[in-house]
Amino acid sequence: MGRRLAVALAGIGVLTATAVTLATCGPAPGPPSTAPSAGTSAGIATRTGPFQAGPVVPPPSGALLGAWVKPAVLTQPARIDAVTTFEAQLGRALDFVNTYRRLDEPFPTMSDKAFADSGATLMLSWAIDDTRVVTSGSQDTVLRAWARRLRSFGYPVLLRFRWEMDRPNLQAAMWSAADYIDAWKHVHALFNAEHVTNVSWVWCPTVEGFAGGYAPPFYPGDDEVDWTCVDAYAGHLLRPFGEVLRPFLNWAAAHPKPIVIGEFGVAAAWGTAARAAWLTDAAAVVQRNPQIKAVSYFDSDPDGNAPEQRFELGGDPPVLSAFAALARSPYFNTRSR
Repeated sequence: MGRRLAVALAGIGVLTATAVTLATCGPAPGPPSTAPSAGTSAGIATRTGPFQAGPVVPPPSGALLGAWVKPAVLTQPARIDAVTTFEAQLGRALDFVNTYRRLDEPFPTMSDKAFADSGATLMLSWAIDDTRVVTSGSQDTVLRAWARRLRSFGYPVLLRFRWEMDRPNLQAAMWSAADYIDAWKHVHALFNAEHVTNVSWVWCPTVEGFAGGYAPPFYPGDDEVDWTCVDAYAGHLLRPFGEVLRPFLNWAAAHPKPIVIGEFGVAAAWGTAARAAWLTDAAAVVQRNPQIKAVSYFDSDPDGNAPEQRFELGGDPPVLSAFAALARSPYFNTRSR
């Protein structure tokens, strides 16, 4: 492995439980689909940069590899152990680690520091409660404290500000696309006032929101966003990764921003052969769309979810092997070139 992380550390903190229930898996179940085969369609998002992407700089070529890895229990040592075990299975260190946090949860935690100290960039998926509460100013003290903690953290951070804001079940808290944009700009301005210079701002709806046309109105603008992003799964429906991403890529290609796939996964419901083929095809899709500069797998079986909403790789060795082949390929090892 490319690094060593200490697991036996003092000061155990509790991780957020948010991530174990938030996989966005598409529309209601549909009829079964056949396994996708690797496609040869031309790329859509073909910008190669260089990009103005804030302090988290995309590689000149290839793509960074990250993951959310669900721990066995929600403790800091378990969080570290889950990532180090996943890295050992892949035969390489992750370039960045996804983590989930609410406003009332601590930052940085022991695991946040451990990952950053070992060389991984942190992708912080940061939830807010209500856009109009944010813009009212009533939470400014808390938000400024977050800004100062991120500034003191020192390491570059990918900040996914209220990811998947376009989900229907968040509509009441988001109010409208205009309210979301106002909240984004309000928080961004507070961070600027606190002289936070180590955060790249990541805007990350669902791929369903692009297919349905309701995600783009939430975009705060090229002057506010450093990385564009999308979460895309083969969950209830098994479709090739390029087909799943196409509505988003058509939109993103018009914006001069690097892309991070914030979450992606293929569900256990589709069986070993189809899952392995899907992952192999996904690697090819990323390479045909060089504007995609980072991808993050959602390695989790959220509690209580059915097989079409379970994405963990470790229980299916051939599928894990297919992902490890992706992880070890030169295109996804930009730091070792």
